[in-house]
Amino acid sequence: QVQLMESGGGLVQAGGSLRLSCAASGIFFRLTSMGWYRQVPGKQRELVAQITSRGSTKYADSVYGRFTISGESAKHTVYLQMNSLKPEDTGVYYCNVNGGLSDYWGQGTQVTVSS
Repeated sequence: QVQLMESGGGLVQAGGSLRLSCAASGIFFRLTSMGWYRQVPGKQRELVAQITSRGSTKYADSVYGRFTISGESAKHTVYLQMNSLKPEDTGVYYCNVNGGLSDYWGQGTQVTVSS
């Protein structure tokens, strides 16, 4: 019953911006956090940004100062504003929800940054 709907990915030039959105619906045992993970071929999926139910945030060192995560708790929606994009930001971005008992994942949205 839990599903995540992602949007906002695309193709941009280096230095450009994108805004990702993720809306979660369904029944959660406990909504602990929502976040964004990135995966590229040959590498393990890694955390990009996360926001907890208390409002605290966490960022990967590679995106700190360029990306901003925010959310609307009443709507169970999280956003990722990505500025000053670099080619190394390219990958499939997955929305993640920690529901207390387990993690839930979106299908992913492709972000490609050309040089």
